[in-house]
Amino acid sequence: MNHFYVGQEVVCVDATFKGVTIPQGITEGQVYTIRWIGGFTTYVDGTYIGVRLEGVDRGVDPTYGYEDPPFAARRFRPLVKDPIALFRRIATDPDYKIDAPEGPLHPDGPLPEKEREREEV
Repeated sequence: MNHFYVGQEVVCVDATFKGVTIPQGITEGQVYTIRWIGGFTTYVDGTYIGVRLEGVDRGVDPTYGYEDPPFAARRFRPLVKDPIALFRRIATDPDYKIDAPEGPLHPDGPLPEKEREREEV
C-alpha cells in the first residue's frame, strides 16, 4: 500500500544502483521532499510506483530516453522526526492525555466520522 503524498518529507533507505546509465543524485540517509508520485513503466524494471524529488532532476536517460525518470518509491520511507516523543512526554507527565486522533494524520485532515467507524465483532 502506498502512503506517500506530494509535499511529504521522506528519507532515502536504499541508494544502491547497478548498471544505471544516468547520475542518481540521492544519498542514503538524506531527507527529501516528494514533488511527484505515480506509476511509471520502464523497459527494464516494468511498472512500479515512482517518486520525483524536489531539488533532484535526473535529466534525460541517454539509453532509453526517459525524461527525469522517477526513483522507485521502495527506496524511501516517510520521515519520522521523533518516533518516541509521545512516550518521553508520558514518562515526564504520567497524567498526559492524548488529544489527537489515533493513527497517522493525512495532510487533507481527518477522515469523516463514517469512514473512521470500525465494524464491531
